[in-house]
Amino acid sequence: MLKTTKSEEIFAAAQKLMPGGVSSPVRAFKSVGGQPIVFDRVQGAYAWDVDGNRYIDYIGSWGPAICGHAHPDVLKALHETLEKGTSFGAPNALENVLAERVIEAVPSVEMVRFVNSGTEACMSVLRLMRAFTGREKIIKFEGCYHGHADMFLVKAGSGVATLGLPDSPGVPKSTTDNTLTAPYNDLATVRALFEANPGAIAGVILEPIVGNAGFIPPDAGFLAGLREVTRENGALLVFDEVMTGFRIAYGGAQEKFGITPDLTTLGKVIGGGLPVGAYGGRAEIMAMVAPAGPMYQAGTLSGNPLAMAAGIKTLELLHQPGTYETLDRITTRLTQGLLQVANETGHAACGGSISGMFGFFFTEGPVRNYEDAKKCDLNKFGRFHRGMLEQGIYLAPSQFEAGFTSLAHTDEDVDRTIAAAKTVLSSL
Repeated sequence: MLKTTKSEEIFAAAQKLMPGGVSSPVRAFKSVGGQPIVFDRVQGAYAWDVDGNRYIDYIGSWGPAICGHAHPDVLKALHETLEKGTSFGAPNALENVLAERVIEAVPSVEMVRFVNSGTEACMSVLRLMRAFTGREKIIKFEGCYHGHADMFLVKAGSGVATLGLPDSPGVPKSTTDNTLTAPYNDLATVRALFEANPGAIAGVILEPIVGNAGFIPPDAGFLAGLREVTRENGALLVFDEVMTGFRIAYGGAQEKFGITPDLTTLGKVIGGGLPVGAYGGRAEIMAMVAPAGPMYQAGTLSGNPLAMAAGIKTLELLHQPGTYETLDRITTRLTQGLLQVANETGHAACGGSISGMFGFFFTEGPVRNYEDAKKCDLNKFGRFHRGMLEQGIYLAPSQFEAGFTSLAHTDEDVDRTIAAAKTVLSSL
């Protein structure tokens, strides 16, 4: 039996101090039941809680820890930068270095602006889309999550889905009137929306691989079709690569699939575990951003030297030969092993992976969009999640979240995880 006495005490106290006892909803385990685990420290592929239990961690701080938690090279870079100060509120040379790395790697990015979170990046890029095109409407996809800004909380996934809220109270209808939605992987609906709103749609924004409704890859031709229809209608195509950027390939999903959007949002990996976000794209579009242009956006901690230093070192590590082949091999073994065990123990399941990102659903499948994902057995996932915790495996506490591997995960970790899954699934 998992010892959780200290976690329970800390979480009980937290609920009197913070809404729901957490700083981000999915951490509260509402989707899977039971008490959340309170972390104490992390290292490599592992996490330890306040009760001393060790877990193989497949969240990796929700994606940033792609090189493994507390990588010594990243920590060294942070220590060196920390001695110079934690925040400048002024230009620093590290911004140039990270900007150059991002521009060299990501096909769509000719200029970049750093911010402090994925939400802030997506909120800013939406304003930029409208400023550049002079149009107000946007198209997003059901189950795709682009942060918690009002205009994106329409048929969102992730924590909104976890709470059973299709939208959020407090979001004015007037704010979302210009947000149009379509099912992911449904190009016909996108074309119909453009036909019904001629000259009014600023652009299309999407997760090129959905990670906030579970792991859902694009159908063949879907991303290319979006590129074509946006060009035909004078609209912008935006890839939200906060999750996929530098994770499924060094140049992100746009490199992996060979489709170049007009604008891209980034986060997670490019901060090496520190708070960060960014948006970038064609130079003529980015020239709209203040102070170069009239579209205002600012941030006190944007370009923070610690985040820049951690991001630079992380990208250096990722740029080494064989990195993504290693991630792909480990993650494929993990995903195929989990699906095989589910099949052997009589549970309907489907899923997949690309590089260091994976997911599986307790449903026959295939899962091509959010509606398909909602057909999965949430009760079974909750029991499976708890069973895996008992076995020392930490998975995302929601069926509607992708999982992440790192360069620190080993074949032994994968073997142990698959064995744990067989034990748990045999008992469900």
